[in-house]
This record gives sequence, C-alpha cells and structure tokens, in this order.
Amino acid sequence: MTDPLLTGGAHDDAELAFEGALRPKSLGEFVGQVRVRGQLELLLQAAAMQGRAPDHILLAGPPGLGKTTLAMIVAHESNRPLRMSSGPAIQHAGDLAALLSSLQPGEVLFIDEIHRMARSAEEMLYLAMEDFRIDIMVGKGAGATSVPLELAPFTLVGATTRSGLLPNPLRDRFGFTAHLEFYDDDELRRVLQRASALLSLEVEPTALIEIAKRSRGTPRIANRLLRRVRDYALVRGTDADAAAVSAALELYDVDPLGLDRLDRAVMKIVLERFDGGPVGLGTLSVSVGEEAETIESVVEPFLVRIGLLARTPRGRVATKAAFQHFGVSLGYDPSSRGAISAGTTGTAATLDLELPEGSE
Repeated sequence: MTDPLLTGGAHDDAELAFEGALRPKSLGEFVGQVRVRGQLELLLQAAAMQGRAPDHILLAGPPGLGKTTLAMIVAHESNRPLRMSSGPAIQHAGDLAALLSSLQPGEVLFIDEIHRMARSAEEMLYLAMEDFRIDIMVGKGAGATSVPLELAPFTLVGATTRSGLLPNPLRDRFGFTAHLEFYDDDELRRVLQRASALLSLEVEPTALIEIAKRSRGTPRIANRLLRRVRDYALVRGTDADAAAVSAALELYDVDPLGLDRLDRAVMKIVLERFDGGPVGLGTLSVSVGEEAETIESVVEPFLVRIGLLARTPRGRVATKAAFQHFGVSLGYDPSSRGAISAGTTGTAATLDLELPEGSE
C-alpha cells in the first residue's frame, strides 16, 4: 500500500499552484480598490506611451489588502522583470548598494515593509530614486573617498503598513502614493467567488456572503476562511452551504462580526470586569495576558473601526454597540463615559487611578 505522506508531492504542488493562482495577474482581474486601479492604469499607460520606466510607487495600507499583488501587477503590466526584497532584510547601506547595482534597465524593485529599512540605507535610496546613482565610500578616516556608481533606470515599488514612519524626504520621492482601503462585503464576495472557482469548490451565494461578512474587510482573511470552510466540508462530507460556513467558522472561533478569540477576550474584560471602561492599555494587557503592543496594533484597530471600542484620553471604553453585541446590560449613561466624576466609587474609582496608563 502506498503511503500518502510519501506521495504527497503532487498535492503540495497543487497547493502552491493555487496560492499563485489566487493572485490576479492584471489590473482587470484585480477586485476592489477602484480608485487605485484607475490611477495605476493611467500611470502605467502613460509610461508605456512615452517609452520610459513608470514613476516610483508607494503602496500604503493595512496588511492583506493586495499591496504585494499590485506590485506584481505593475511589473506584469509594464512587461518588466520584478525583483523582490523587504525592509528588514536591508539593514546596511551595502545591502542596498548590492541590490541596486544588480538591477537590469527598467526592472521593478519591490521592497515590502519599506519603513523598516535601516536609516543609512534610506539615505542612500534618496539619490538612487532621484538621479539613478549612488555614492559608495571607499576607505576610512581622512583617506576615505567617494566613488559614484551609475545605476540602470528602475521603478521602485514600496509597500508599508505604517506610512507615518517613513521620513519625509523618502516619501516625497515617490511619484505616486496609493492608499488602499478595506473592502466592502460585495467586493469580498467577488473575491471569494473567484477563489472558490479556482478551488473547484461549489459554494452557495448565501455562504459566500456569510464568509465575506466575517472577513474584516480583508481579502487575505476571506481566502483563509474559505479554505477552512473547504476543509470542513471535505472532512465532514457536507456541502459548502450557509450551515457549513457557520459551523466551520464557529469551530475556528470566528463570530458573525469577524471577531476572534483575542478580540472577544479584550471586549469581555472591558465590558464585564471594568463595566465598559475607561481602562488603561497596561491594565488591559495584564488582564488579557497579551503584550500591550499586540493589543494596540493587532486587536484595537479592528475593534475601533467597527465601532465596538473607543479610545479616549482617559483610556479604552466600550461603545453602546459593544454592550448590545455581547448581550451585556448597559450600567451607565453612555454620554458620561469620558467624564466620570471624581466622587464615583467602585470600578470607576479604580479606573481614575489608572488614567496616566490609559492615555494614548
């Protein structure tokens, strides 16, 4: 009998092929980001008509919205090769010099998480982007000399999740900055419809809508949930209908709003232990058992975006919608959340002692 673990190469190849097929190859296939698509199309067509490399492009937005895919599309639409790197991998100016000097004329260089590059590399990139040359220092001390190195014209595509961390001189050298936005449910449904066709998975329209609603407005999460639904239907021998979607996502702790285990833990701490807040970030971190940075950068943005949590100078507070979603009775006037009187006792009095910790 053949061991499936030893003959799994074909399945692995199929999975890799599927991962690649999920990424659209052209702007016409790309779903969502209508404004950005139109801007990129105009920029690329103008560059092609003039026979030059496209301007440098900065793609800014939260993770999972298609920045890497758009960089690949820029190279594909321009009929130019693509070189990929990342900010954390460029820790010295020499790393960047080696990368830039090996580029072919017209090549597209994609740097993911560009805000995490070393400062010395950023300063070298200024001159490279503007004049297509870099200055390399040879030697040390008084005998050091600067050797100019001419570069082939290239297009830099930078991706960042935190554009505010980019220094102004670097940000200003990009000819076009695209701000990617979260997807609405209908756009996610179209993304899922395309992915399910690639998976040869028949999913009911109502089931696709249900997955889209729980995907946090992010195509990457939508595709991940679709694969979990596929696995559930395969193992349980059921159709991929709305009931299977609800059962599968309940198994993976994804509720109807898209909240996961950590999201719910944070909200229940705020609602039940602190009566809706305000509560400081440090206290919240200790109560949940997670790092404060994880809560602030991973959990809070989504909770604030969907209106379940609010950030005030006094700390984090739950909104009326949060009380309704979690079925907790509202024990105070919502208008007084940010202005608890000094004479308040109980939980609120404890919170008054934590106000410096909860400041933003």
